[in-house]
Parts: sequence; C-alpha cells; structure tokens
Amino acid sequence: MASTATQLAVRSVGAVTPLGDPLRVVLTCPYSLSVDGGVQGQVLGLARELRAQGVDARVLAPSDGPPPEPGVVSLGPTRRFSSNGSIAPITVGRVVAARTFEAVRALRPDVVHLHEPLSPMHYPLILGTDLPAIGTFHAAHTGRNAWYDTFRYPLAKMVDRLSAITAVSEEARRNVEELTGGGCEIIPNGVDVQIFSQSPPWPSSQPAIAFLGRHEPRKGLAVLLEAFVGIDRAVDLWIMGEGPQTSSLRSQYEKYSTPKKRIEWIGHVSESEKAARLGGSTIACFPSLEGESFGIVLLEAMAARTPVVASDLAGYRHVARPNREGIMVHPGDVMGLRSALQELLDKKELRQTMVDAGVRRTEKFLLENVAAKFHELYRAAVAGRQTLPQS
Repeated sequence: MASTATQLAVRSVGAVTPLGDPLRVVLTCPYSLSVDGGVQGQVLGLARELRAQGVDARVLAPSDGPPPEPGVVSLGPTRRFSSNGSIAPITVGRVVAARTFEAVRALRPDVVHLHEPLSPMHYPLILGTDLPAIGTFHAAHTGRNAWYDTFRYPLAKMVDRLSAITAVSEEARRNVEELTGGGCEIIPNGVDVQIFSQSPPWPSSQPAIAFLGRHEPRKGLAVLLEAFVGIDRAVDLWIMGEGPQTSSLRSQYEKYSTPKKRIEWIGHVSESEKAARLGGSTIACFPSLEGESFGIVLLEAMAARTPVVASDLAGYRHVARPNREGIMVHPGDVMGLRSALQELLDKKELRQTMVDAGVRRTEKFLLENVAAKFHELYRAAVAGRQTLPQS
C-alpha cells in the first residue's frame, strides 16, 4: 500500500493532465504557497507557462492550507523563521524530508528545478538523489550572510552538485559568487503580461495609490502611510497584503482615513483582484527599505499600465529604470516619496509617458521567454551535459 506521503502527493497534484510523454519537471519552492511572495508567484507562474509549452511541470512546496491550484504537491504546514529582514514561512525536519522523497518517487521527474536551492527542504534532493538539478537563487542578503559564513564548505559542495546555477539578478548572483567564488547565469524573473494587461481595472471614484507587499518593516509601508497623510488632494490608498505590522499600522493611521482621502486595508487578494487593483490604480508604490533582489511587483504594475514610484534599490533599478519607467526615491525618505507621488498625481502626461515606457520594458521580461530558457537548461541537464556557469 502506498505511504501517506505518496498518497498526499498524488492527491495534491490536482487536474493537471499529463501531456503524452513530455519532459517531466518538478519545480520546488521552500516558502508556503499560502503566503504571498515573489518566489512563490514566480514558481507557480513558471510552472503554468512550462505546461503551456508542452512540459509536464509540477510544483513541490509547503502550504498552510489546500494547494492553491492544480499541479501542486503540498508538503504540509510551515513554521516562521527570521531571514533577511523578513519572516520566512518554511518547512524543515525528517517528516518533510520523507514527504519530499515520496513525492519525487510518485512524480518521477526527469529533472528538478530548485528555487533557493540551499533552503533546508532541498538537502534531501541534492544529497539523496542523482537527479539532474537546476538551482535558482532569488535572495539578495543584507550585509554578510551568517549561514554562508558558518557552513561555507558543505553549502559550496551542494552548489557544485547542481547541473546549472542561475540567479534572478546581479544582486542575487553576488550571493552565489560570495559562497562559491564562481559565477552563474542571470535569468530574470518573468511576468505574464496578458494577465495584467487584459484584466478589467478595479473601479474607483477618485485617484488611487496601490501598495502590495508584506506588512513588515523592510517593505516600507510605514513610510508610505506617513507620506500619504501629507498629500493635499483627494486620493485613496489601497493597501494589499498582510503581515506583523498590519494591526499596529492600521490602528495608528485609521484616524487619517476620510471620505476625501481613504485608507483601505484590503488584505490578501487573489491573482485576479491583484491584477484589477493594479490596473485600476493611478500609481503603484513600492517603498521597500532593503533586501530586494528583483522587483516582480514593479513588473506586474507596469504590465497593468500603471506608473511606478519605488525605492531607489539596486534590485528595483534592474526592473524600472529611474526617470524612465519609474520615479525612484531614496529608501525611507518620507518627504521625497510624498513629492514623487504628488508629482505623478498632478501630471497626467508624465503618467502616460511612464506607462508607455513601462509597457515596452515588460517585453524584456516575458514569462514565456524565461520558461523557454529554462526549458533549454532542463534538456541539457537531462542529456548529461554539465552546464557551466557564466561569469
């Protein structure tokens, strides 16, 4: 009789129909799929696009509830760990290792694609199998990485086991180089432009500023709220997402919400509502303070034809170039952020110029192109050709 973990794996896959006898790929994500996050969204989106291109792609990840969509194998609930200025919902332990092995046996992949490959849930796949493995690094650590410093040699040996190594940006690549002394290929995150460009905009009776992100200090929501209350005009603030600061910030700023300037605490949103809210907003604002290796939310806003105001961080500049696709503000600068928001609210022509530039920019980050690049890496890994990192 099949084990409980195997039964879990088969049940969780859902209604994804095998595509004849195509390449079989398992994409892994160490973070809970029940929590909004850039890595989670990228893994799910990449799997969908790979299936559209004929690959039998499944996702293996923890989830603190039912799997969010077909094609997902749930490894069960997570615990919260402090990481890089945030709280990472990950899963660890022997039970998880057993479930991981059983799921892989049930799915029988030709190759595995490990996102954040040095997360603990990946150790069984790296050390306990000889499956061809691709590793993609997402994070840009703030300061020195104590984990890398302490376990440099064994972690570097695990990286050596990978058939190919990629990073989503120059900032993420530096972490790999710090650990291994070698380089890796940059394959940026991608966006499904159609989802955002064709979504009906969320209706609004007056201009709206949209924020999307976890409510924690490094995402800068407190900075945005302080900037917003000083804007002298009718405008709404749509706050999407949740987090440890939600209750305290809501309590602190609720008194500033008026019919003329409404602060709406929307909470978790579906993919369809996210696309509609971004498309219906006048400005999308991302005031993070640190720790951003990329800026997938900026790409999503640009695909939704919405101008962007964001912190001047290297990871964000990789997506929205200052004074072209976005207005970039020094992190934590309340007055500078307020000025940038006010300028875009007042200047319709400037907004349209930035929208046009943003739409052109998204063409360089199409998810279909990202999926095609990984498809090539998968084929090379399965064929047994060691894919050397590019310096």
